[in-house]
Amino acid sequence: MWNIDGCNVFGEAAGRGEPVLLLHGYPQSASCWRHQIAALSERHHVVAPDWPGFGRSDPPPTAPTYDNEIARIERFVEELGWQRFNLCAHDYGGFIGLGYAIRHPGRVLRLALLNTRAHGIFRPWFYRFSRGQHWIATHPAPSQAAQRLPLATLHHVALTRYRRLGCFDATLEAEYLGWMNSPEGKRTFWNFFAHYPVPAVGWLAQGLGTIGCPVAVIWGDRDPYIPLSTARELAASIPRATLIRLPGADHYVMEERPHEVSAALLSLLSAPLTARA
Repeated sequence: MWNIDGCNVFGEAAGRGEPVLLLHGYPQSASCWRHQIAALSERHHVVAPDWPGFGRSDPPPTAPTYDNEIARIERFVEELGWQRFNLCAHDYGGFIGLGYAIRHPGRVLRLALLNTRAHGIFRPWFYRFSRGQHWIATHPAPSQAAQRLPLATLHHVALTRYRRLGCFDATLEAEYLGWMNSPEGKRTFWNFFAHYPVPAVGWLAQGLGTIGCPVAVIWGDRDPYIPLSTARELAASIPRATLIRLPGADHYVMEERPHEVSAALLSLLSAPLTARA
């Protein structure tokens, strides 16, 4: 367990060697990286936190604005005592991880981005859905009424396709969604969406060309939330980026295609660094 600004942060740590930080996405926990932790920790010091507000960790001590989340990554890295490290990030973790890599280029040795909205936005249908969540979260009457919604049950229904794909079973899903069951968890949920930037964050696209480290863009091309075009734009705009397309894979690629993802990450972690890096 670690501590950020008085917030207890749980997670997994394993192995020795060059450090690797794994950032999960919504609504998961460090356990979504379980296959990769086992594979990477044979040669690296791997840390995978339950990001504040998710899994077993406490809610974030400050509002989860985009700038605050990037600053939280930096404080977490300082808590770990790392000077430079490899960053591998999926979904929401990739969204904030990309901003961190642009703002702290001297920190990141290598970067992996997996099925994340990154510099862009969601597919139209999910963009509208996310705008609706933000609207509810930022208006008092709907927000108060939404506190009574069975969030974990609704997510359980929405994640049916991923249980059927074998990404996770009901027990692991319960770990991912357990934080939503309590009144505090429901407040954390709506606070998250009250501060979540649904439109594109303009400076992310502008900063892609400044990323000088080796980058792997690892992507399931059947993602219903984020288009493959986002991956192609990342690979085309980041100087040292390679697109690794996983045909037929869905959104939660680390769990659906664990061996392919682990192999791609190990390949990235063996990539030579420039003299500058």
